[in-house]
Amino acid sequence: MYNAAVKVANIGEFGLIDLLRRQFVGPAPGVVVGIGDDAAAWRAAGLALATTDTMVEDVHYRPATITWEELGWKALAVNLSDVAAMGGQPQYALLTLGLREDAAVDDLLALAHGLAAAGREFATAIVGGDVVASPRATFITVALYGTVPDDGLGPPLLRSAARPGDRVAVTGSLGRSAAGLKLLHGERQAPPEVLAELRRAHNHPWPRVREGQALRAAGVRAALDISDGLAGDVGHMAQLSGVAVRLWAERLPVHPYVAQVFGEEALPLALFGGEEYELVFAAPPGIMTAASTALARLGTETTVVGEVAEAPAGEVLLAWPDGREATLERGGWDHFRG
Repeated sequence: MYNAAVKVANIGEFGLIDLLRRQFVGPAPGVVVGIGDDAAAWRAAGLALATTDTMVEDVHYRPATITWEELGWKALAVNLSDVAAMGGQPQYALLTLGLREDAAVDDLLALAHGLAAAGREFATAIVGGDVVASPRATFITVALYGTVPDDGLGPPLLRSAARPGDRVAVTGSLGRSAAGLKLLHGERQAPPEVLAELRRAHNHPWPRVREGQALRAAGVRAALDISDGLAGDVGHMAQLSGVAVRLWAERLPVHPYVAQVFGEEALPLALFGGEEYELVFAAPPGIMTAASTALARLGTETTVVGEVAEAPAGEVLLAWPDGREATLERGGWDHFRG
């Protein structure tokens, strides 16, 4: 490890690249050219998938509320979640770092350890990228590539494939990440075990890669990950599928810790809280049963939370057992409108 006083400016761009390369070297099936050449090269089969995401200091995270290792894990995990939402297998990633010259080398090693840990867990190799100066704010961009294999199980899971009569379900529980963010910002107090769980949900999300593949194998065709909040993301599915979605308020799987700490605010956190990285999917009842069984084999809980209706396209309704219904805003997080 380096002395904390050693900064990027002390070792330079190429010294940093060499240091990072050593953190990411390892078995990478299909890779022909890895870190160190003008471009990475690999052999691929099946339908190619590509996604990218950027995390910007003081926009996506506050340095005081996340460790560098957590930041590395999360930077890759949010991209893995996009591939998971399509039922694909992530394979290779490119990393771009924008850094101030006073960035500590030890911090960047911790970042690399987090990235490498997520890569090992989900069979994803970091095979190239770029390092640039960014005087005002640190940023981390990951471009992730994967595949949907030619295995006869059908196309990737799509936002546009929901149909009237489908049931709508989610993996896991809801509200933890948004609740964790509020706790990290000091908006509530919580017992240590509650704080630890909700903090982990926000800073160390677990992408549902295996679950996405299991859904596709079970015959599900419509899915996406919950990154902008359940109401917003279901709204994206409804709009692109040309359908409406009715969510059942009493069925939403609000995490017990969220209900314990936030009381009446727990339901809005479950509906509108972002960065969940659970999957929401739609399928006919018979396929939904098969999908729930397949996910149970992985140890993943599934909850049917609603149904797909014919119209109006894009509408998301919240229904209560007494027959009341309310139309939900479905826009989700917008970087330029808030």
